Amino acid sequence: MAQGDTITPRLPRIILAASGSVAANKFGKLCHYFSKWAEVKAVITDCAYHFLDTSTIPEDIDLYRDDDDWDWNMLGDKILHIELCRWADILVIAPLSANTLAKIAGGLCDNLLTCVVRAWDYDKPFFIAPAMNTLTWKNSFTETHLMAVDELGVTLIPPVTKKRACGDYGNGAMAKSSIINMTVQSFVELQPLPAGSNV
Repeated sequence: MAQGDTITPRLPRIILAASGSVAANKFGKLCHYFSKWAEVKAVITDCAYHFLDTSTIPEDIDLYRDDDDWDWNMLGDKILHIELCRWADILVIAPLSANTLAKIAGGLCDNLLTCVVRAWDYDKPFFIAPAMNTLTWKNSFTETHLMAVDELGVTLIPPVTKKRACGDYGNGAMAKSSIINMTVQSFVELQPLPAGSNV
């Protein structure tokens, strides 16, 4: 680089993912929040797709599903979940279902999202925002699985107490979209990306 040249800091690159929870109906709103300050690629499980109106996702955000990971024909072709891990600075799963939490804690990788998680570099930030029924949240399996992902360095964005889709009232609801966005954005502002990194 010639003397006097400057590097313009690029935007953070974020994989924003959703797993199978009713709270996936808020995923489009999350995408809008994050796309205001970051480059975003969206990953959704097939179960999340059931609850998600994909028309709510900004048009400039690439959306990937399980079948996209199988667009592979011959040796040397790029593998989507590996390319996503190489591209991204940060991984955010919101909502994170009990099922996907259990898969992550056990190291399972049977869909695009969990393959991304299994290949993730845990020196890079990884945030989860769980969403599940209160009885499921209080189950001892949940505590065990949260302890397992905490050991990996995953940051928990805690659920909140509210009336649930099933009519129950209690803890386990996904944090507000604005809180999830603010948590991740504040982290980036405190720990900015190195100039020119991950290009």
